[in-house]
Parts: sequence; structure tokens; C-alpha cells
Amino acid sequence: MKLLFDQNLSHHLVEALADVYPDCQHVRNVGLKASPDTQVWNFARSNGYTIVSKDADFYQRSLLLSFPPKVIWLKLGNCSTQAVEQLPRVHWEDVQEFDVDGEATFLILS
Repeated sequence: MKLLFDQNLSHHLVEALADVYPDCQHVRNVGLKASPDTQVWNFARSNGYTIVSKDADFYQRSLLLSFPPKVIWLKLGNCSTQAVEQLPRVHWEDVQEFDVDGEATFLILS
């Protein structure tokens, strides 16, 4: 599963989660730092990524446009990068099931 971490998440997540999500990237690593959501959405769709964000913006976009790309919304308040890292790690099986579900548009992890 290819994850694309949104600007509101630390770029350190790419390295921190590489053992369980080896194909993940951060928007800054693919030339999309501070890019509009539309550009991030189109990049993810064209390159087979699932967008991971703490913002509701991509979740709302997925309700309107469906997928691809799929969206994982990390519904967390203000917290450390380590706390953010634990969420997709603990929910690895849920994320894998979401990835292969042909009808699922978004996944909310909290």
C-alpha cells in the first residue's frame, strides 16, 4: 500500500513507518510541499497513493469525488509525531483491509 502523508503530518513518518508501509511518501518529498489540495489529490490518483491526513478536507473531498485516491483520515487532536505514528501502526490490519476493499472510499482512524 502506497501512503502519501499530507503537509499537516511530519515528513519523519515516512522513515518511522517504513517497516510496515515501505512505499509511503510525504508531499514535500514528491515536490508538493504547500501545494493546494487539488494538486495533492491529482498526484495521489495518478500515482496510486492513498492520502493520509489530519484534515477533514480530503475526507470531504472523498465524499464528493469518491476514489481514487482513497483517504485515511487520522482523526486526532494536537499530539506528537510519535502518537500519530502509532495509529496506522496499530491499525495495520484495518488499513490493509481498506486497501483491498473495492468499495471503500475513506477510513477514519482515531
